[in-house]
Amino acid sequence: MIQLKAARCVRSLSKESECNKCELICPTEAIVVGSNPLPAINFSACVGCGACDAICPNEALFLYDFSSTDFFFSFIEDSDNLISCRKNVPCIAALNIENIISMALLKKEIIFDMGHCDSCAIAHKCRPEIEKNYEEASYILEAMQSSAVIKLEDVKYEKADLTQTETTNRREFFSKVNLAGIVKTKHAFEKEIQKATDELVEHTLQKSDIALLKQKRITDRRKLFFTALKRVQKPSIYHIIEADELTFTSMKEINSDTCTACQMCYRVCPSGALTSDIKNSKIDFDPFLCIKCHICHDVCEPEAITLLPTYKVKEFFEPEIHNLIKFNVRRCDECNIIFSTNSHEKLCYRCKAEEEEARELWGIEGEI
Repeated sequence: MIQLKAARCVRSLSKESECNKCELICPTEAIVVGSNPLPAINFSACVGCGACDAICPNEALFLYDFSSTDFFFSFIEDSDNLISCRKNVPCIAALNIENIISMALLKKEIIFDMGHCDSCAIAHKCRPEIEKNYEEASYILEAMQSSAVIKLEDVKYEKADLTQTETTNRREFFSKVNLAGIVKTKHAFEKEIQKATDELVEHTLQKSDIALLKQKRITDRRKLFFTALKRVQKPSIYHIIEADELTFTSMKEINSDTCTACQMCYRVCPSGALTSDIKNSKIDFDPFLCIKCHICHDVCEPEAITLLPTYKVKEFFEPEIHNLIKFNVRRCDECNIIFSTNSHEKLCYRCKAEEEEARELWGIEGEI
């Protein structure tokens, strides 16, 4: 069953966030992004495919019984290179694009078993996502000049041991629970209750979540990707690829004519890809840390931040911090505090707002 880590959801960082990737990919419409900032989940409708976990840019969603990070390590150690929904994953769509590329780089060849998709009830959403990930990963591997390959094959893998013990069904679970055993099974009991409730469960930020919002965090999948890149040979030529073909990172630029130095973009960036210095005199950008969650674009009112149409493969192997813009740092003529500005403004934002409110209240046009 899927669960949400509220503090990691980019929608918790700003009400302006437009991210709804989990809702769009869910094959059973168990996830709904509505008026509430955080996604609502119908646990009864969730089939545990993990596609939403894989597509979430900041790893806010996770399955209780499957971890893509744990699978990464076990698969790398396994001599077999087959990935199948009947063998080692709930669905191949549960694997994020970064882990797919990383596993291919280290294993040299991986095979996606597509043989069960024709008879699968969730294939209408999951199969196109698997194929899209395959195409993107293959494109990136080729741009890296890697000999690693990913194959789509109709293997139709089935477990040899057909007498394996089946998971206890819900009715058996409830029949075995008694008052003495509830304390011991409290966690599992609550999950069964959630799964039995056929309604959308709203999520809200708790006090513990609010404390985590300001923390900048590098995702586990990005750490694994970085580790894999360190273990392969660098390409002889660093190609430039189409940004539209890349879903998990980006290159950006800022229009100095429209940027207002509001500082919101790097304050809400969950991964620390956008940063400044102690004086807030600039905005720097590290493409390798960018998770392409789009939150910086969503909070930028003048739409000063834009995506570049291309991406340099060099950023994978030799990450570089790029300066996007520099600001003037001044003391406010009114309150004497230090503030950043991209213009010749002499008042800080607070004093400027107060002045505008005073002019409006007193019916005065122009400067006071």
